[in-house]
Amino acid sequence: MSIVSARTFNQSPSRVKAMAADGPVFVTDRGKPTLVLLSMDDYERLRGDGSVLAALRMAVDVDFEPVVIRDIGEVPAL
Repeated sequence: MSIVSARTFNQSPSRVKAMAADGPVFVTDRGKPTLVLLSMDDYERLRGDGSVLAALRMAVDVDFEPVVIRDIGEVPAL
């Protein structure tokens, strides 16, 4: 487990990403934990089912037909 500041997280994302390979990385903002960065393996282990794809699947089919607007009108003169 590692702890880094939000500043370190923003300035060195590759370094923080590498730290996550060894365990969770807690990101703090003004000393308060606000984020936890996990490796994919750790995340899937905590999820239980072991699949991010399964987590993204919807239980029901959704009918979706996007509305396409071809005529957006005139662009106002500046």
